[in-house]
Amino acid sequence: MQQVAAEAGVSISTVSKVINGRYGVSAETVDHVTQVIDRLGYEASLVARSLRNRRTNVIGVLVMDFEPFSTEVLKGVAEAIHGSGYELIAYSAGGHVEAQVGWERRSLTRLMGSLVDGAVLVTPTVTDVQADGPVVAVDPHTGPSGLPSVAADNLQGARLGVEHLLRSGHTRIGMITGRSDLLSAQQREQGYREALAAAGLRVDEALVRPGGFDPELAREAARELLSHPEPPTAIFAANDLSALVTLEVAAELGLDVPRQLSVVGFDNIPESAVADPPLTTVQQPIRRMGQEAADMLLALIAGEAVADVHRTLATSLVLRASTAPPTPAS
Repeated sequence: MQQVAAEAGVSISTVSKVINGRYGVSAETVDHVTQVIDRLGYEASLVARSLRNRRTNVIGVLVMDFEPFSTEVLKGVAEAIHGSGYELIAYSAGGHVEAQVGWERRSLTRLMGSLVDGAVLVTPTVTDVQADGPVVAVDPHTGPSGLPSVAADNLQGARLGVEHLLRSGHTRIGMITGRSDLLSAQQREQGYREALAAAGLRVDEALVRPGGFDPELAREAARELLSHPEPPTAIFAANDLSALVTLEVAAELGLDVPRQLSVVGFDNIPESAVADPPLTTVQQPIRRMGQEAADMLLALIAGEAVADVHRTLATSLVLRASTAPPTPAS
């Protein structure tokens, strides 16, 4: 304020009145001081603004780490708040998930009330959080709870992926699973098992390998499956990153996809469309999940009633070049 006052030729108290919208300053002086502030590139402190009026007009998107899923959610939130008058802060807790259970509490304590008016938590590990403002969870680890939430229909999505392989003629279908502590991963494995059972096929447990939504674990799982004495003719991966790693392992082993191996992923992240070959996958509407979460959050901040606080969005199958009927044994 000292620099603005000196540049504008007014007192510091006048600058303070202009910034805080107080009476006692002519319109001409307000315009002049505002122009100086704009020219110098200053912006009112979010913390100071929140202390004055209890609002920052900023919402936060809090993630454990920036990876393809959380990045797509972030894009959806950004699209939803366009033109709303709200700004967006993206905050990453960082580190490995195993060492960061409960990161949501620490992150909310840092941001809520002083920097953001509400927050979207992406795949939170816990939902028993207390915050000075509304919070909406996207794909919470343990499913719906006390927090409003948005998730995809993981169970039906997994069925769609495996049923596509069954219709193509595959009967020996392996799976690379996700993280055992995530409800979404549990539902995808359940969908895999239910689809096989509905087709009258027994699940061969030797063809189910843990991938943990981790590329390196998935790489090891894919190598184990494809090195099996009786390898699967198709693999359903619990997420696209695991499926993309499976494509890489197949190429390293000299297997032709899809002639010798079909691969289906889950998510439909942008990388899946440009893979070699392009990946058949189950699309969960990740950006729309971010949009729905943001819409709900803005309504809650405004004090509006929200009819459906736990939303499950439909999934769909995206057919690309990584699947085909199995090649008959010679």
